[in-house]
Amino acid sequence: MHILLHTAVLPLWFLVLALFLPRVALIFAWFNGNLHPFHLDTYGWVPLIVAILLPRVLVLVLIYQDQGLSVWFLIHAVALVMVWGGSGHYHSRRRRDWD
Repeated sequence: MHILLHTAVLPLWFLVLALFLPRVALIFAWFNGNLHPFHLDTYGWVPLIVAILLPRVLVLVLIYQDQGLSVWFLIHAVALVMVWGGSGHYHSRRRRDWD
């Protein structure tokens, strides 16, 4: 496990922006050519579908391919759990308010 917050291929702006806006970060990285080393075009439609439906999962896959199990991977994994865990509570609370 890497202790330092270094990056290999993925730029620092991508890692920080993907914490808050993963779809926007993926779009900017795609147009900047930062995702070209990952050869996402060889997998067909799968990366596009995952980027639309589960962008945080795609970000985790990219970080894992770039750095392995690093501090950035763990930070993004915690963010994924917090967002998915918190969204269920939000929807259930909202449903109770309507009743």
